[in-house]
Amino acid sequence: MEKKEEYAPKIFVVKTTTGQERNVARLIAAKVEMEKIPIKALLVPDTLKGYVFVEADGPHFVEEAIAGVRHVRERIPGLVSFSEVERYIVRKPVLEDLGEDDVVEITGGPFKGMRAKITRIDKSKGEVTLELLEATFTLPITVHSDYVKLVERAKTRSGEN
Repeated sequence: MEKKEEYAPKIFVVKTTTGQERNVARLIAAKVEMEKIPIKALLVPDTLKGYVFVEADGPHFVEEAIAGVRHVRERIPGLVSFSEVERYIVRKPVLEDLGEDDVVEITGGPFKGMRAKITRIDKSKGEVTLELLEATFTLPITVHSDYVKLVERAKTRSGEN
């Protein structure tokens, strides 16, 4: 009988200069490929600035991979559990966080950078209807939920949380 072992990934955290996470990951990946260092994976989450997750069999491999790489600050001692990293891998749809009367910022399109209040949510299409707050008259516009970022929750729902 074969005994299957449960694989527990060893994930280490590397602290980087904020805004240089992708560059650091590219430099580490190039070094790993050239020097054949056994690094299994690199993760650069968009929501966590200044950090890169590295999966390897031991901390000495991570140290070897980051040695001399620009914008690397340090390797944080210890391991990170997969459950902590999982929240950066599994992307939750933006639509689930939004509610009517929430204030959002538009992140794409001709109204980029403007704030708006949600008047209606269409979950089947993944769209939200907004009223621009900075417009001189109320102009309802409909945009895809990927193009909005939550700024402020509606007053009525904030007491529930």
